[in-house]
Amino acid sequence: MSHLKESFAARGSETPAAMRASPGALAAKVRTMAPSMTRSMQRVAETVAGDPAGCAQLTVTGLAERTGTSEATVVRTSRLLGYPGYRDLRLALAGLAAQQASGAAPSVTADIAVDDPISDVVAKVALDEQQTLADTAAGLDTTQVEAAVAALATARRIDIYGVGNSALVGQDLSQKLLRIGSVTHAHADPHLAVTTAVQLRAGDVALAITHSGSTVDVIEPLRVAFDRGAVTIAITGRPDSEIAQYADHVLTTSTARESELRPAAMSSRTSQLFVVDCLFIGVAQRTYETTAPALSASYEALAHRHSPRPRTR
Repeated sequence: MSHLKESFAARGSETPAAMRASPGALAAKVRTMAPSMTRSMQRVAETVAGDPAGCAQLTVTGLAERTGTSEATVVRTSRLLGYPGYRDLRLALAGLAAQQASGAAPSVTADIAVDDPISDVVAKVALDEQQTLADTAAGLDTTQVEAAVAALATARRIDIYGVGNSALVGQDLSQKLLRIGSVTHAHADPHLAVTTAVQLRAGDVALAITHSGSTVDVIEPLRVAFDRGAVTIAITGRPDSEIAQYADHVLTTSTARESELRPAAMSSRTSQLFVVDCLFIGVAQRTYETTAPALSASYEALAHRHSPRPRTR
């Protein structure tokens, strides 16, 4: 198990290219990681996201004083947000400040209230969904996505694990992959998931979907698949959570701000569906010569079920 911990630590110390290239990813990362941070680290993260221009001018000592924390806390927060050190975070802050000054800053909307008219509900949900997709795209490590696509495209067999809303997302991916000829199974039953995971081996892929990253019924089959030598992929909103310890490739999602009427289980689904769509399209691209005929055949097989029936008198 020591090699597992070493690889997890090494992955955590890397800064994704997408994170370095997109200043907007910082705000997304803060929203995603804040719930798992200590209170002092939250103060640092929320301060830099709230005032990137001001914080970009501060030394590590200055930011520590402004947030009432220590220099060590500032450095740890920088690393948790995906940057090797505070210097890299300051560069991202400067970029984010420039983005906001140009008018490209993301919209912030109020939470949905119990007495909101349905027109406001529609508008607020639409804006939150747009922001969730933008945050997820900004924070995705495309190197990890490429590696996941490569594994899926050549897999002998693909098992997908998820419960609740994540199970529905898993079924969506499974159905897409089945239509292009992949041998894919989506498991919502945790007992069946573990039972099938023990049959996996090198050349197979196990993909787990969990927003929290701590769902035992999803972690357990992925751990078994990892131990059996299968390539493992995790789609999660918490890249520092337990599920990541058993994942060769971690794909991070974002969510809209939680509220009483719209918990994370709802808002996380949008970003999860976005990621699985990217994976499916990537696999279809890599296997186009064989998947195009398979996809056409599936359309033709179902076409008569979607054709209007002649009316009878």
